[in-house]
Amino acid sequence: MPVRLSSAPRRVLRSLAGQLFAVQVVIVAVVVAGGALLAYLATADQARETARQQATAVARSVADAPSVRQAVLGPDPTAVLEPYAEQVRTDTGVDFVTVMDTHGIRWAHRDPAQIGKPFLGTIGPALRGQTFTETYTGTLGPSVRAVTPVLDDQGRVVALVSAGITVQEISHRLQGPLLALLGVAGGALLVGGAGTYLANARLRRHTHGMGAAELSHLYEYHQATLHSVREGLILLDPAGRVVLCNDAARDLLGCQIADAGAEFGSLGLPHSLVAAVLGPEPVHDEVHLTADRVVVVNTSAIGDQAALGTVVTLRDHTELQALVGELDTVRGFGEALGAQAHEAANRLHAVVSLVELGRHREAVEFATTELALAQRLTDQVVTAVSEPVLSAILLGKAAQAAESGVEFRLTPDSRIDDGVLPPRLPARDLVTILGNLIDNALDAAIEGAAADGAAPEVVVTARAEDGELLLRVADTGPGIAPDAVGEVFRRGWSTKQRTGRGLGLALVAQAARRNGGTVEVGRERGAVLTVRLPLRQAVVAG
Repeated sequence: MPVRLSSAPRRVLRSLAGQLFAVQVVIVAVVVAGGALLAYLATADQARETARQQATAVARSVADAPSVRQAVLGPDPTAVLEPYAEQVRTDTGVDFVTVMDTHGIRWAHRDPAQIGKPFLGTIGPALRGQTFTETYTGTLGPSVRAVTPVLDDQGRVVALVSAGITVQEISHRLQGPLLALLGVAGGALLVGGAGTYLANARLRRHTHGMGAAELSHLYEYHQATLHSVREGLILLDPAGRVVLCNDAARDLLGCQIADAGAEFGSLGLPHSLVAAVLGPEPVHDEVHLTADRVVVVNTSAIGDQAALGTVVTLRDHTELQALVGELDTVRGFGEALGAQAHEAANRLHAVVSLVELGRHREAVEFATTELALAQRLTDQVVTAVSEPVLSAILLGKAAQAAESGVEFRLTPDSRIDDGVLPPRLPARDLVTILGNLIDNALDAAIEGAAADGAAPEVVVTARAEDGELLLRVADTGPGIAPDAVGEVFRRGWSTKQRTGRGLGLALVAQAARRNGGTVEVGRERGAVLTVRLPLRQAVVAG
């Protein structure tokens, strides 16, 4: 059956730039309108104050005129005051000038019909000799007026003068400034709207037209992806400061990195790692060691010539490196077994030849002597070291040493019973430590024999004592110079001028450190390296 689409209206997501544009336009409009209103109110107040001052000045000037004083005391004040008041009104621009007696009866008014009628407004303060202003609705409508007394020579109030300007006239005077104000407000609104549009157009380009909800979701996706990937990711600014760091990077580097502001070079990381990350050239799949990890580092510039910073990715290579070490050990075992098979075939041929020659006694002695030598070393290793992983690697390295022409010995005080090693001490780390120590010792012994002609020898001590596992490997090589002791366990240090060297002892130190142990460098005939690993976890007092 056909699918029926919902008729509900689809909600249109306005972009963030569009929302901000609408908000900013409203804000600009409100600000401009508010400013225009305040300016209008201020202008209106100023216009009213100007009208009061003008009315007061006209009223006082009329009241102080000698002709007015004479007229109000004469027999017919209206005949003199009416034309005079009109002339003053016309000259000064006020709407009316009224002269009245002390009872408020008008002697002069712009409307002749109002002459002889009472003045509409307050006259009490003027009768007491005061000049005051008020807004009052009279015969001409609401007006701003001033009332002042006319005094005779003795200072008595003999008449009153009022001058005023109608509110309608004040409003008419405000039309010009109001139109100018509206023009300025409209121009400000247009300029503000245009500036807001341009700014939001740029913002729209940067946000790709996405709305606030879409940007929020994008940020949540970004955070979820960033912290869920197993690869470490660090973003650095051009000054080498950390801008962003995910959880995997913190775990791999073994340090707490702030998301912003921390300098990468001040995090206590190995010098080689810091130099690789902050160096001018990009790094591709470089192996570096941290306190307890082997990491593969890649860097990539952001922008042209790292103008925006650098992206650093980290991959955990610890397990793979351990597997490579085990594979090397197994390969050594295979090569040793192949060499032993080849040597056994040669010896078998010798025995067969002796038998064919009828020299049976010599054949038996030759066969049993070779068997006794091999069996003696096997029995010594198996008896002293019951731990299967250690005994296996010792036997394999002994065969490798025999193939290389190096005498391999296990000291008489070596003793490790089965079950002594705790489960928390990984067999893989033991293979890494002992295998790399013996491999370096074999290389050093061969190098020493080539230099001075002495018989190459490697001596191994493996025993458990005083709650710790002791692994010591000595050789008859040239040894380690005193000034190089501090650099022995640094990645890349090696006495051999070959690429790919200098990682074995660094891995030994890392494995020992990871299990709470220590590594010491000494010297007897050649180099002596001693690893001590605790067999019991330390108890922390509470």
